[in-house]
Amino acid sequence: MPRNRHPFQPLATLAIRLLGGEAGAGVLLILVAALAVLLANSPLSGAYHAVLHAPLPWTPIGKLDTLHLWINDAAMAVFFFVVGLEIKREVLDGELSTPQRRRLPVLAAACGMAVPALVYLVVAGGDPVLRSGWAIPAATDIAFALGVLALLGKRAPPSLRLFLLTVAIADDLGAVVIIALFYTSGLKLAWLGGAAAVLALMVALNRLRVARGLPYVLLSCALWFAVLHSGVHATVAGVVAALTVPIALDQRGDSLLLRMEHALAPIGAYVIVPLFGLANAGVSLAGIGLAGLAAPLPMGIALGLFLGKQVGILGAIAAAERVGFAARPEGASWRQLWGMALLCGIGFTMSLFIGQLAFPGNDTLIEEAKLGVLLGSLLSALAGYALLRSSPQAPSRA
Repeated sequence: MPRNRHPFQPLATLAIRLLGGEAGAGVLLILVAALAVLLANSPLSGAYHAVLHAPLPWTPIGKLDTLHLWINDAAMAVFFFVVGLEIKREVLDGELSTPQRRRLPVLAAACGMAVPALVYLVVAGGDPVLRSGWAIPAATDIAFALGVLALLGKRAPPSLRLFLLTVAIADDLGAVVIIALFYTSGLKLAWLGGAAAVLALMVALNRLRVARGLPYVLLSCALWFAVLHSGVHATVAGVVAALTVPIALDQRGDSLLLRMEHALAPIGAYVIVPLFGLANAGVSLAGIGLAGLAAPLPMGIALGLFLGKQVGILGAIAAAERVGFAARPEGASWRQLWGMALLCGIGFTMSLFIGQLAFPGNDTLIEEAKLGVLLGSLLSALAGYALLRSSPQAPSRA
């Protein structure tokens, strides 16, 4: 006897298909971003901002006296730790492990960061106050972009997904370097010295082949605390700490780095990044018309993400193949590569994060930056999806 079909079963099946697997993190980010915008433009707006920005009645760390700071400076350090683990794994034992494999993704990532920054400076750089936002459109959101790509199923060849992943990882490394070099101020040498001492101890543990996780976790927390007070943004500590975690196989034939990555990656993708999106994507749309969207800051960011990314990445691939520097991904047509380059214009998490650093204390500019990030990311996601959706499933190499 067949079972009676529950009326909500189709919805449940759809939810599992969307939120499960690789597409899940991207779909969740879309939903969270939409919720944040709704909250910021609803009667609950005051409560939404108060929860995030009102001083906490008690905090164990004086510098982190609001929930927003705990999310951006503490929780996001864990996300950056996972990014660091991914970067180390890819460079030492993955798709970036040889010069031949690194050539095209690194070149594409570099051009995909430089051209959006130039587009931004052309549009918004005339105002000296806005110049510090040049790096906002340079970033790519891995989870969001891969989530959109996963929704396409077999219409995107595996080589396209792999190339997008490696470009995004190289992009993340570039974003971390930018944060460390250009969004650091008021360095405190004593705290930097303490951070260096902790880092040296972590390197020593690695050299001694210590494969237990607890020492690295405790020292990572100590490193984060020192960097938090040093003037360098605290999330940089997450990446630096991750680079000391050993990837070599231990006595059990396992790797501490892989165990940590497998344990923390779902937490980052399904808890920390959505929480960050909920806390940072809420932009008030009240009174914003065409003039507001066309203001130099949001327009510079949106055009940098939407136009700069596709021009930089696709141009790098075409130039590399033309001069014989590197061949384009196997089995991917130029139309599909164009769609992939558009998806790299989804900045979201990292772009929102850099926007907070670029205009500290200036709520008006931060809100405008959010608007530009959301607009550019939305255009990139829709255009990239449409282009890939209309591409043939089995493209020729011609």
